[in-house]
Amino acid sequence: MPFMEERSKLWYLKRINLFAEMSSEEMGVLAQKTRMESVSKKTPIFFPGDPSQQIYLLKEGRVKISRLSAEGREITIALLEPGEIFGELEVLGDAPRDTLAEALDDSQICVVSKALFIEMMHKIPALSFRLTKLIGFRMRKIESRVEDLVFKDVPARLAHLLLDLAKDYGKDVPKGTLLQIKITHQEIANLIGSIRETVSAVLGDFKRDGWLVFEGRRIILLKPKLIQKRAEMSYA
Repeated sequence: MPFMEERSKLWYLKRINLFAEMSSEEMGVLAQKTRMESVSKKTPIFFPGDPSQQIYLLKEGRVKISRLSAEGREITIALLEPGEIFGELEVLGDAPRDTLAEALDDSQICVVSKALFIEMMHKIPALSFRLTKLIGFRMRKIESRVEDLVFKDVPARLAHLLLDLAKDYGKDVPKGTLLQIKITHQEIANLIGSIRETVSAVLGDFKRDGWLVFEGRRIILLKPKLIQKRAEMSYA
């Protein structure tokens, strides 16, 4: 591996929160034993049924994690931004993948083998602890989304999603809270179990009510308390 490429990878890996407790020597080993891959937009990274032999770190671009329902409908579980890890849920067991990972933009990923990652977890207890917390956090988000699908209408599900995005990607700006994530109406629809036309209509309602505004493909939340109140409403 060229020296500058390895330095760039090491710089990136040091900024992954999951690896915060690792020593410089351990980080160096990780950088040497992993590889970078470029993935073109709309290219699958893994499919349901694939063997779980790698964990992935997103360096550039965006990645979508989704499942297919029994009816063949795509349900998006997560939209990932640079700095996030994926593929970790299945790799700790022997089961094959049950999700689809697809690049939404031209992306660059760092690939860590299952064997190396498990070896690191045995050597570095803090890594195992952080991964367990991450998996627990993601499972709770999935459970919350399932509850929304059962008990809440589309406006409530959309309001809840906007608040979740604000927690993960929000930045305070003079107008309110800017969601620092590029997300289309179709991607939102896939996340909340709806269709694009309905999402566009509800976002328009929220805008007319003064709850949010748009800046290009970004959303700024203006009245999070009112959005929270709508998110807490269940079916009548």
